[in-house]
Amino acid sequence: MSKRPLIIAEKPSVAKSLANVIGAYQEKNGYLEGRECIVSWCLGHLAEYAFPESYDEKYAEWNFEDLPIIPDPWRLAVTKDKKKQYTVLKELMCRQDIDYVINACDAGREGELIFRRVYQLAKCKLPVMRLWISSMEDEAIREGFRTMKASREYDNLAAASVCRAKADWLLGINESRAFTTTYGRRLILGRVQTPTLAMIVDREAAIEGFQKEQYFLVHLKKDGLDAVSDKFTDRAEAEALAELCRGKDATVRFVDQEQKTIAPPRLYDLTSLQRDANRLFGLTASQTLEAAQALYESKLITYPRTDSKFLTEDMEETAGIVIRSILEAVPFVAISMVPDDIGRLLNNKKVSDHHAIIPTAEIGKCDFDSLSERDRKVLFLIATRLLCAAGKPHKYTVTTAGIECQGKLFGAQSSHTDGASWKSFEEAMKAYCRADAPEDEDKGVETRMPELHEGDVIQSVDTVVTDHWTKPPKHYTEGSLLSAMEHAGSKEMDDDVERKGLGTPATRASMIEKLIAGGYVTRNKKQLLPTDEGKLLISLVPEYLKSASMTAEWENRLLAMERGQDDPNQFIEDIIAQLMYTLQECKAVPEDERSRYSIRQERERESLGNCPICGKPVYEKTKVFRCSDDDCSFCLWKDNNFLRSMRKTMTRDMVVDLLTDGRTFVKGLYSKKRDKSFSADLVLDVQDGKVSYSLEFPKNQGRK
Repeated sequence: MSKRPLIIAEKPSVAKSLANVIGAYQEKNGYLEGRECIVSWCLGHLAEYAFPESYDEKYAEWNFEDLPIIPDPWRLAVTKDKKKQYTVLKELMCRQDIDYVINACDAGREGELIFRRVYQLAKCKLPVMRLWISSMEDEAIREGFRTMKASREYDNLAAASVCRAKADWLLGINESRAFTTTYGRRLILGRVQTPTLAMIVDREAAIEGFQKEQYFLVHLKKDGLDAVSDKFTDRAEAEALAELCRGKDATVRFVDQEQKTIAPPRLYDLTSLQRDANRLFGLTASQTLEAAQALYESKLITYPRTDSKFLTEDMEETAGIVIRSILEAVPFVAISMVPDDIGRLLNNKKVSDHHAIIPTAEIGKCDFDSLSERDRKVLFLIATRLLCAAGKPHKYTVTTAGIECQGKLFGAQSSHTDGASWKSFEEAMKAYCRADAPEDEDKGVETRMPELHEGDVIQSVDTVVTDHWTKPPKHYTEGSLLSAMEHAGSKEMDDDVERKGLGTPATRASMIEKLIAGGYVTRNKKQLLPTDEGKLLISLVPEYLKSASMTAEWENRLLAMERGQDDPNQFIEDIIAQLMYTLQECKAVPEDERSRYSIRQERERESLGNCPICGKPVYEKTKVFRCSDDDCSFCLWKDNNFLRSMRKTMTRDMVVDLLTDGRTFVKGLYSKKRDKSFSADLVLDVQDGKVSYSLEFPKNQGRK
């Protein structure tokens, strides 16, 4: 029997693209088979580190005394809804006709982790090769297969991915349980999540604490001229100057002209693409990543999860071909708008794992109408940025004039563009896609004033006083938050540190979504606002846990680990040391401060009714509703055998009814025998201090 490789991609769509190139056309259950190879997929993160309760059942309850939870050894568990595909992969790895395995998961830290977890779980011993590609174009795939390296070449990358996952598990699990049990309310923390939330909360505090101040400007106006005074904080002074100058002559004291240049922007990395898509089209970071991934899998753009804004020097010819394809295909670009300099896009030293995001030559064959509006806009953004980055610098002339009237100097300014530039591509794309115009964006609108010369006298000027207010900082949008995350901690870090900020380009979008899903942040149109629970969490967390610079330092250690410059064991030891310090701080929190924030204690002090045995108040505890008299045996367990058989647990509302009326109407009870849901009255009976339940079916089951 001939030997052949098993190729494992990250997603089914990628697997199919690979299979089409290498001739694996026969569809099977969970894989594609050809004469020379088999191609399958992982469905993303198919396996994760196991939850604490899988190590010990006691961890199902959150108790501070059980902390820290540090797995040894670490266990992996297959995600429930992906067990079927894991079984397929495991069986394929055991087939006698498979000679070696090719890791074709996404070329990055997370792709390495996804593959190696499955390989480890399956206890596979076959040799592994690594497919590393930045484009899904057929030729790029073929070249990737020709230049594969042994998996061991990526062991440092794998070590960094494992350390990242372990650090997030250790800090997320332990710190969340520590703060939740310390303060008696749900408080979920994370290595990157907490500093990100802190930035949003701090910005909101700056806005709420902002004291706006009014100021006034005096304008000289005549025949299109608008010259403005310095700021006045007193309206009377501004009105006095306006009255003094009204109808008087003014003299031009100087006229200066300055030519300015705005260099073309860099190519997109993922974060800058997400920022612009949010700023111009209102797309969330997650939506932009989804669109970019879809375009990548459709062979229309290169690999999107990159933090580089440059191409390698051997891509000059490729970039030229892609630019010509864009000029011929994209509807809002004139073929005569030829970019200026491809050379500035090339820099081998600024490209690590993946080069910047650009379209592929396939854009020339693309039917844009077949794309969703979201994907089309993101593709046009990427195409336009390539044209802009290679375009001519934007040159414009600024004219500044100083005009004196009654001994006071007023200033006037105008600007005009000197010829076409890279901005021509950008403006054409915005107009075609009907991009939003951000309030603070320099729209490039030219301003004009009459031609002036030094010594000119402007006769009988008019005057106007306008009032203004200083403005607070703006709420974070996803675009501005991504930028803040990218540069967080930069001031505290050395200039030669390569990667600064919170998270990576591939993880920042999911972090924002996690904060929203957790109830700590909410979206208001484009704005990201902290909830009261988010503000409370940050107020309770010590400074070092919300420090952007510390978290950014962890990210740089992971980057050094990828290069073999940091020890994985030492990294985890340092994470555990921080964790132990945090637990000690939680232990030291005074009791009065704990009880001040505790939802649990509030509920435990709230009586749900009177005990049917002794008449004392009944309170809610962690697992049970119990009589307040310790000598009384009455209790109603939240998870009891009677209700568990019908897939129900006892709730506060049910207990109130039972203590008041002796019964409660319950919907959604499950009958295993009939395999259907039903409703009934749950009836409480207490005999000789013992609790029992029964069901009754009232005639009017519609009652509440």
